[in-house]
Amino acid sequence: MDHFEYQNGVLCAEDVPLGTIADAVGTPVYVYSRATLERHARAFKAGLAHLPKVHIAFAIKANPNLAVLKVMSREGLGADVVSGGELARALAAGMTGPDIVFSGVGKTAAEMVQGLEAGIGQFNIESEEEGIELAAIAAARGLRAVCALRVNPDVDARTHEKISTGKAENKFGVPIDRAAGIYTRLAVLPGIEMRGVAVHIGSQLQQLQPLEDAFIKLGELIAELRAGGQSVTHADLGGGLGVPYKAGDVFPSPAEYGAMVGRVCSQWDVTLMFEPGRVICGNAGVLLTRVIRVKRSSNGAPFVVVDAAMNDLARPAMYGAWHDIDAVVPSGSRMIANVVGPICETGDTFAMGRDIDALEAGDLAVFRTAGAYGATMASSYNSRGFVCEVMVDGAKFAVVADRILPAAITAAERVPEWLE
Repeated sequence: MDHFEYQNGVLCAEDVPLGTIADAVGTPVYVYSRATLERHARAFKAGLAHLPKVHIAFAIKANPNLAVLKVMSREGLGADVVSGGELARALAAGMTGPDIVFSGVGKTAAEMVQGLEAGIGQFNIESEEEGIELAAIAAARGLRAVCALRVNPDVDARTHEKISTGKAENKFGVPIDRAAGIYTRLAVLPGIEMRGVAVHIGSQLQQLQPLEDAFIKLGELIAELRAGGQSVTHADLGGGLGVPYKAGDVFPSPAEYGAMVGRVCSQWDVTLMFEPGRVICGNAGVLLTRVIRVKRSSNGAPFVVVDAAMNDLARPAMYGAWHDIDAVVPSGSRMIANVVGPICETGDTFAMGRDIDALEAGDLAVFRTAGAYGATMASSYNSRGFVCEVMVDGAKFAVVADRILPAAITAAERVPEWLE
């Protein structure tokens, strides 16, 4: 459930008509619902409440807006970060160092130092080489880096190939058949404390079976490590639960996910760690856009040209992703249309031959389920600037990220003297 519903024929974010926001800040604009963020965070926590030892770290890459992170922090969630920039955002939002997990296959030496100085709770090491480097950096500073080893279980997540991370050909983690040896070699290095293992097989999973398959393999690895004399106190199960982008789609609930985790992992005697992202923030946001014009086409379906584009919402162009499209003030009529943006790329297409609310020039519409991997993946392609972001709380709203105009981007550029 989300809090974007029609009231008296007008689509609202909580108690704010979306037209009010468009009038105040312009379009396109991302609109987030605080109530939805809180509801989903609490639903995820409730799904795991029966587990004895749990740590939940919000995957910042899904939505790094500081206001969103502040809501997550107030809900008691830590942070899963994959860059020094995300680490800084987590700390700025009030998340404490011990509640931060630093993942990612390409941590630089500078980022490792940043994590050590922040006193983060765990580095998820993605290779033996990374572990050796981190151990040396920590030892040189008289510190110990607390770590988990991320393994690649060679499990197909049955999701889009570009967001699958647990197959043998993916760049993430170490092969699970080599993991015990790597863990054992890293555990004896000064400057490092190996405390656990981690796995994450992909994003937007529609079935629990791939996750269960991966967790079974992880449990077998934990038993092997302990049999070899190694200590394992933490198991990071990653994230990956999907959300319905298309009306009528059904995905596992946090309660169903938690029941599976309890059944598979209950005998491990570890702190179970989780990194939810999309499942919390995906349906908590929409991208509000205005129709520029409706253009006739040669195939019968008109082109509805909107002012949002692939630089604002990249998922359709990048993944062929579906977002439901609804009019803010529907007339009751329908149309078959091609919904496109203004960028000079054929890929700047949100829907082809889609049955949608009838739209005309000047009408407002939304792309639903845009709270995850939306504004965070934006660019300034075609010199369009960066989209504005707004958060709604009941009957009030506030801009939580300014619109960055093309002139501001140009002002940050320099022409060398020898070109003047």
